[in-house]
Amino acid sequence: MELSEIIIQRISAQGPLSFHDFMEMCLYYPGKGYYTSSGDKIGKNGDYYTSSNITSLFGAMIGKQLEEMWTIMDKKEFCIVEYGAGTGMLCRDIISYVEKNDEFLSKLRYCIVERSPTMRERESGRLDGKVCWYDSIIDIGAFTGCILSNEVVDNFSIHQVVMKEQLMEVFVDYRNGFVEVLRPAEKKLADYLAQLHIRLPKDFRTEINLEAVRWMREIAKTLKKGYVLTIDYGYPSLQLYSQCRSNGTLLCYSKHTVNDHPYENIGGQDITSHINFSALSYWGGKWGLTTSGLTSQASFLRSLGLERFLHETYLQQKDYMRFREYAFLKYALLFDMGQKFKVLIQSKNVPSTQLSGLLA
Repeated sequence: MELSEIIIQRISAQGPLSFHDFMEMCLYYPGKGYYTSSGDKIGKNGDYYTSSNITSLFGAMIGKQLEEMWTIMDKKEFCIVEYGAGTGMLCRDIISYVEKNDEFLSKLRYCIVERSPTMRERESGRLDGKVCWYDSIIDIGAFTGCILSNEVVDNFSIHQVVMKEQLMEVFVDYRNGFVEVLRPAEKKLADYLAQLHIRLPKDFRTEINLEAVRWMREIAKTLKKGYVLTIDYGYPSLQLYSQCRSNGTLLCYSKHTVNDHPYENIGGQDITSHINFSALSYWGGKWGLTTSGLTSQASFLRSLGLERFLHETYLQQKDYMRFREYAFLKYALLFDMGQKFKVLIQSKNVPSTQLSGLLA
């Protein structure tokens, strides 16, 4: 049975689904959701690229920042917990960088939290015995180190809301096709906006990511000492809720094309939304995390010396193809993707030392 038919049956039995529950089924329904089914998701034969899939230097820069964090924390046992490792390439490249420092490598433990059995299988085929997999960060127990996520939070299932005379939530019904219906929003959704001091104008439509709030609480509880490094596309509240985004930020990705039709190609395309970095900072602060800084991916990579690494890797020899690759990577990492993505670093129980990635 197709996933769309399963969703239709659930609506028939239970009534309209919140968009959150609809999106959850589209992405994570066992064996049929976008992230739980077979087929390439990332890379040339997939639906989108990530920075770690276009060059190993991205992972090397992350590794360099992690090495500095380890040094700040007195070079003791250090656990990296990566959420949603995708193809495993970022993990592979970070470990490859760390292997140049025997002392750091000897202190390192690498854990991947992966909810997709399909993705876990692909990751394990690329990674060695240094890595362990977990269903939840709770299973790891309290640890010292860094929680890392690269393009993960944007895939958390979100609630969609529209401001009418009161805040309304978007639900999904089926009437010879999927249709949206509005119902009064639950208190938890209105409270989310109120705590962030957000007042939506009439007819403003946006997303509320309660999964990100729960995620932040969970990681803050589990991290004993260290950092949280979040890379994703999104904005602080002031920009996210500006009038130019009055229709929200929900987007779908399929075969390297972008659309805003979540009710088509169900289970066959990615569904994402921009994240609210102000919300991550706010709720992180409530649960004991200090915001070290928010910057663009371009500034983060440049501050860690990416341009020097690119030059040394690609321009030592006068080779036209190497120069073309250099130009492409510099544009992608420092201009295109570099400006779209942001890096948020939060800390807990560590010295207030300025990190190199936040110097710009």
